[in-house]
Amino acid sequence: MAMLWVKTFHIVLIAAWFAGLFYLPRIFVNLAIETEPAAVRRLLVMARKLFRFMSFIAVPALACGLWLWLVIGIGAGQGWVHAKVGVVALLVGYHAYCGYLLKVFERGENRRSDKWYRVFNELPVLGMLAAVALVVIKPF
Repeated sequence: MAMLWVKTFHIVLIAAWFAGLFYLPRIFVNLAIETEPAAVRRLLVMARKLFRFMSFIAVPALACGLWLWLVIGIGAGQGWVHAKVGVVALLVGYHAYCGYLLKVFERGENRRSDKWYRVFNELPVLGMLAAVALVVIKPF
C-alpha cells in the first residue's frame, strides 16, 4: 500500500514540476521581448516565484522516484529505468540552466532572442515524452 502512495505522490509532484519546466521558459520568451521596465519587473517576480516553487517541488518528486527505484526496486536491473534516470538527469540539468538564465535576466544581460527561448521551451516536452515512453513501453 505504501508503494501506491509513493507512486501517487511521485506522479503528482512530477506533474507540478513539469508545469514549472513548461512555463518558466515561456516567461523567458516574454522577458526577451519586453522593454517596458515595469513589465520586466513583474515578469521577473513571476519567474523568481515560479523557479522557487518548481525547485521546492522537484526535491520530493525526485526523492519519491529514487525511493521507488532503490527501496522498492521498481525496474531494478532493467535498462529502461537506467535510461529514465538519464533523462531525469538531463531534466535536472535543464532546471538548473533555467536558474542560470533567470540570473542572466535579473542582471539585464540576456543576449538571446525570443525565438531561441521558444525552441528552448520545447525541450522539456521531449524529456517528458522520453521518460513516459520508457516507463510505459519498457523497450529494454
